Amino acid sequence: MSRQTKLFITPTLATVIGTFVLITAAAILLIQAFTSSTVVRQLGGEIVDIGMDSAEIAFVEQLHAVTEASEYTALSWEAGELPFDDPDLLVTYLFGVLAPVQQVSFLVMVDDQDLGVDVDRGDADGKLLGGDVDLAKDIPELIKLTDQARQDKEPFWSAPLYMKERKHTYFVYVRPLYEDTTYRGSLMVGMSLDRMSEITWYISTDDINVFLMKEDSHDIIAHPTLDQAFDSLSESMPLFPVKHVPDAFLARFEQMPKLDNASFDLGEDLDLHVGHTEDGQKRFVVLEQKNENLLGLPARIGVHFPAEFLDQPLQQVLFAVLVGTGLLFISLIGAVLLAQRIARPVQRASSAAKEVANLNLAAVPPLPSSVIRELDDLSKGFNAMVGGLTAFNRYVPTTLVQKLLSEGRADAPPEEREVAVLFTDIAGFTSASEGMSATETAAFVNHHLSLLGAEITREGGTIDKYIGDSVMAFWGAPERLENAAAPAARAALAMARAVMTDNQARIERGELPVRFRIGLHMGPLVVGDIGAPERVNYTVIGDTVNAASRLESLGKEIDATAEVVILASEEIARKLGEDLAQQPIGPQKVKGKAEPLNVVRLLV
Repeated sequence: MSRQTKLFITPTLATVIGTFVLITAAAILLIQAFTSSTVVRQLGGEIVDIGMDSAEIAFVEQLHAVTEASEYTALSWEAGELPFDDPDLLVTYLFGVLAPVQQVSFLVMVDDQDLGVDVDRGDADGKLLGGDVDLAKDIPELIKLTDQARQDKEPFWSAPLYMKERKHTYFVYVRPLYEDTTYRGSLMVGMSLDRMSEITWYISTDDINVFLMKEDSHDIIAHPTLDQAFDSLSESMPLFPVKHVPDAFLARFEQMPKLDNASFDLGEDLDLHVGHTEDGQKRFVVLEQKNENLLGLPARIGVHFPAEFLDQPLQQVLFAVLVGTGLLFISLIGAVLLAQRIARPVQRASSAAKEVANLNLAAVPPLPSSVIRELDDLSKGFNAMVGGLTAFNRYVPTTLVQKLLSEGRADAPPEEREVAVLFTDIAGFTSASEGMSATETAAFVNHHLSLLGAEITREGGTIDKYIGDSVMAFWGAPERLENAAAPAARAALAMARAVMTDNQARIERGELPVRFRIGLHMGPLVVGDIGAPERVNYTVIGDTVNAASRLESLGKEIDATAEVVILASEEIARKLGEDLAQQPIGPQKVKGKAEPLNVVRLLV
């Protein structure tokens, strides 16, 4: 369709809807009064259901992390990788499990004699505590859980458990450890009321409060303000009765009348209560009767919010009925048809925009043209934008942009960070490429860099640049890492394994294997946007980069014939776990450094 015949959205809508309104103004509002009332009630019920589902998903995701961590630990124990007679290994492993699972307060792993290790998150200062534990002497409250584990092989959640030493209440997820039918021990994962309340705090808003209430009671397990009353917990009161919650409105829950769910089309598994705040504001409380999806945790989800969220749409419908003179039947049909015609490309654009926001440009289909001028311009402009971004995306590290956007920033002013830097280089590439054509050389290099880049991305690294057949990457920016050395070392070993596997295929094809070197160093660097205003790179600069490059070059002196040589500085090596095999090389003089570097070789 030519541009001259396309319509403008504003006059089109005004003409069509205005004409239908003038023709049928006497009939339309009566139908609207009936249908809108039903739709608004259904919409209110759907909004509540969606909100409850969202809250449930948030809790289930947290609990899933707990159960998954315990299951992987149990599998490691069953595989013989976590023997009870090696408490240091157990503590180290449990440290690794506990560190990323912020909602977990402690992990206890004991044998059939209730002896083992305990790893605790401590005083919320970021330091993890761990050591040997004897339940009978150190944590007697957990004895009854191991007794239950002896009777039942299936994992379970405990009832609320008040611990005198900690002066706090916990729910404990217990994973019994069995060898065939013989009980060998238990893994226990503790979540405090404080940690659970933090979850409610994160998913609550200024108007909507999310809380957890114990099944078959009105005791509160978690609430955004519960931390104000934790000192009141005791052995005789491990949970707060709802009347003791520091939420003046919710504290009167037991006096609130229950409403008929049909008023707002709520599901039968929800209870709807109404009450008023001290200043007279009307609020609704929606509470699950029972929750089957919290992985066995004896809790149910509740929310309370201003009543106007559900009441106001109904009031507006009633007002429209009072001031209306008829039902807009023909107008409604015309408006709906036109709205659908307009909404369809807008919906397609909205879905495509979400993919663009995630830089998933390959999943964005071209938007079709439209008879509406503005929508047609939108489609053309959007398609041109995606095409430009697709071309631009080939030259910009996608993962870097995603990381910057996830932190809510589009630029990165230079700053000093502790960063781990990795350099790679193919040994003898110049001579190896002399027998290749330009196309073959490009294909060889692209294949090699694809292998390395995949492992860097898998370990969360940022690829700084490709220099011929070499790669420079770093960890610790833009996101901060407590230990940037570990993922850098894992990426180096994974790259070595990937190239060695690829070499087997090359040998089978009658081609020479690739030999390459990797250098790793860690230290303070300036990181951020570097360059002229019209052309900047997010990169790192500093002596640490030079040292990593020198370590890579040093590989040909350490072992010139090796298939893979990975040399790391002492700064990297001392931050790695014992599971990574290392060979000390000793002090080595490298170009550009006055003092020798202590070098360690990582073994594949």
